[in-house]
Amino acid sequence: MYKAVLFDLDGTLTESGEGITKSVQYALEKIGRPEPDLDKLKIFIGPPLLEQFMKYADVDEETGREAVAFYRERYSVTGIYENKVYPGIPDVLTYLRREGYLLAVASSKPEHYVKQILDYFQLTEYFNEIVGSELSGNRTKKSQVIEEALKRLNLEGHRDQVLMVGDREHDVLGAREAGMKCVAVSFGYGTEEELLGAKPLQIVNSVRELIDFFG
Repeated sequence: MYKAVLFDLDGTLTESGEGITKSVQYALEKIGRPEPDLDKLKIFIGPPLLEQFMKYADVDEETGREAVAFYRERYSVTGIYENKVYPGIPDVLTYLRREGYLLAVASSKPEHYVKQILDYFQLTEYFNEIVGSELSGNRTKKSQVIEEALKRLNLEGHRDQVLMVGDREHDVLGAREAGMKCVAVSFGYGTEEELLGAKPLQIVNSVRELIDFFG
């Protein structure tokens, strides 16, 4: 039924919370909105950064952009490597490639960082396309990233044959906006309430269950 699978990165392929939350904490301190509790900053994992900074810190767009710049100041050097691949993910990717699926990453993170992370963890070889947002701030909405992935895979006219896999509601909603279905993984950073409310095609609780879904 499905010909291609798009994967989110943070909270789906890699456990990236430490690097993201510490870099957000650094940025908030720089703009005068310090937050000592890293757990509260987990809501930054996944959604577009600018919108999240504006919403969380209650700041205007200009200050939000300053926060993003400060975030990248730390993230690009240190935070990007405070990260690890979820156990079993290479097995999922190996299985899907063996079964003939086209694979792509569709992340709201800047494409430059996405490629750097996948190279670092030796995951690049599994993917036909790697798509992220632009450092300029364009293509940050999940649906826009998905549309670009569909375009690069030449599957814009075959949306019913493409599945999104992600861990947050914006993955589910972005896929729906692009006319696709999404399987949500509960081992990432989305809460049970958030995922149930988004109504994905299915919620899987482990990497093993993800393989079983396709098997």
